Amino acid sequence: MDVNIGAGFEAVFLDPVGQAVQQRWADAALAVAFEDLDPVSAFPVVPGRRWGPGLWWSATTGRHVAAGSNAMRTQLMALDRDPQVTGMAGRPVRLLWRNHRGQVRSWVPQLFARYVDGTALLADCPGRPDTGGERALKAAQAVAAACADIGWSYRRLAPLDEVVAANLKWLAGYRHPRNQGRPSLMTDVLEAFARPRPLIEGAEAAGDPIEVLPAVFHALWHHTLTTTLETPLHERVIVSPGSLRRGSGAVPAKNLHDGAGAGRGEESQGCVPAAEYPASGAGRGGAGRGEAV
Repeated sequence: MDVNIGAGFEAVFLDPVGQAVQQRWADAALAVAFEDLDPVSAFPVVPGRRWGPGLWWSATTGRHVAAGSNAMRTQLMALDRDPQVTGMAGRPVRLLWRNHRGQVRSWVPQLFARYVDGTALLADCPGRPDTGGERALKAAQAVAAACADIGWSYRRLAPLDEVVAANLKWLAGYRHPRNQGRPSLMTDVLEAFARPRPLIEGAEAAGDPIEVLPAVFHALWHHTLTTTLETPLHERVIVSPGSLRRGSGAVPAKNLHDGAGAGRGEESQGCVPAAEYPASGAGRGGAGRGEAV
């Protein structure tokens, strides 16, 4: 790892009025709510790509999160569905360090996620496992070391299986609270699926499927109901009570393998993460990757 550990790491971020602040990384990690910050640098627009930077509406926070690429927005979808995530931000911090030759290096991880236990994740979202190079690898190793020093983690997040991605993207279309329907509908839905049964049977038991199905998908997104996502969703898929029954306060183990989509009527694209690429595949600067200097 080409890092002068003795020199330490510095953090650069924007304060609430948009002024750049630089301070010791360990101090910033303790004091700064990175999940509430704007991007420290803009996501680049790459000519010729089908789409550029945009926003992801988070059901976790009720706010928009900046996304610089399709791959990154996919990862935001996944984090948004993780019950242990309490906040997210796109590019909120730049890390600075010196290499063994005394040269200043920096990296802007694409996303930040805060967990219920107070720890956090910094991550990059490459679209392919071969994305990267020596410069990016060194930066990724440095950021991983900086995170490990304070009890956080850094990862390169890999896309999920296309079927899982498509299922989660569909469910994400119903993540907005409006899909709960009338006040008593969600209670009827949970009662209908108090035991495992086919999706359409439970929906019909709770009322008119046209009204009920959005609430069922909303419950599946929020883990109050559950089903397999490894095969395409269909009307006979078995739906069961979930791990987060309303009012239970239960929180499943931290994970990154579920996620997707935008509110129905809100565009979403791409695949969904689960695994991590090996450290040898660290990302480069630019859309869909971290930014190195």
